[in-house]
Amino acid sequence: MTTVDYVVVGQGVCGSFVAWNLEKAGQSFIMIDKPDPLSSSRVAAGIINPVTGRRIVQTWMIDTLLDHAGKAYAQLGEALGVEAMTQKNSVSFFPSPQMLQAFIGRLDEDAAYLFFPADQEKYRNQFRYDFGYGEISPCYAVNLAELLPSLRARIKNNNRLIEETFDHSLLQLTGEGIAYKDIRASRIIFCDGAGAMHNPWFRNLPFACNKGEALIIKSDHLPTDKVFKKSLSLAPLSENLFWTGSSYEWDFQDDKPSALFRQRTEKHLREWIKSPFEITDHLASLRPATVERKPFVGIHPHYPQIAILNGMGAKGCSLAPYFAGQLVDHLVKNAPIMEEADVSRFRRILGRQ
Repeated sequence: MTTVDYVVVGQGVCGSFVAWNLEKAGQSFIMIDKPDPLSSSRVAAGIINPVTGRRIVQTWMIDTLLDHAGKAYAQLGEALGVEAMTQKNSVSFFPSPQMLQAFIGRLDEDAAYLFFPADQEKYRNQFRYDFGYGEISPCYAVNLAELLPSLRARIKNNNRLIEETFDHSLLQLTGEGIAYKDIRASRIIFCDGAGAMHNPWFRNLPFACNKGEALIIKSDHLPTDKVFKKSLSLAPLSENLFWTGSSYEWDFQDDKPSALFRQRTEKHLREWIKSPFEITDHLASLRPATVERKPFVGIHPHYPQIAILNGMGAKGCSLAPYFAGQLVDHLVKNAPIMEEADVSRFRRILGRQ
């Protein structure tokens, strides 16, 4: 029998930062996670962008999140020997005169994070664009491709990882905590992403999962110091590999790559990019978004042995470090969780079985 303080289910961005914060707090844990190269955390580009949407508005809590993320990724990266996060500002090509005017209007109202470069011809050799571009600064690229596997190896080397699918039917709640197979713990923390829709303790939460797809392309002639956007995003992964996407599909049949997305995206890229490129991969996954666009953080209001960190949607790289810290501080020190994110706000619907 193995006895630990916590069981953590899932090793996406949320589960990884929960594990890291538990380790820093001196808490013992077992992580249960089946390797899945197509989980949302592993398919994502890892971009932290402080503004969002066609109205170019600041994302929720962005000042606080950027400050916390910078420190959290730097600390984790140093511990793992990985460059965890780099600044890669976003160059946004305006698809229409209306979007150009919207950007200028936002500059007049609030210039934080927005910049209108004087040299509007800079990228003519690489891209086709008719209405100029603006720049969003600072934006960051999280090195998920190295960060998540490196942390996984650390957890595995410390004999804290069980690589299997979690079986909800085997979880038992006891007076002392939880029992799962031969593991005993004071609490279990679910960081199971879109899988939470099938989690018997949290499936009633107002998830609004959507499907995202992306292509990986190879090109030797595109700049790698920025993220570029014209309807789709083009984010550098390495010297000549780029991630491009992503769609937000709310009505989908499955979580598999679709021929329609590939056709539309390839057509868009060939009209936008002047240099030749090769498609090397096509990825798809489900994002655990929420109706309120606020995460689910905290202890189940009816089962105190169970906790959750989920519902980050497309903002996991910025939200997870902050709210994983809040959750672990709440569990270990009884520190408060932000009211807007606390899962106890759904006490009523979580009481239904």
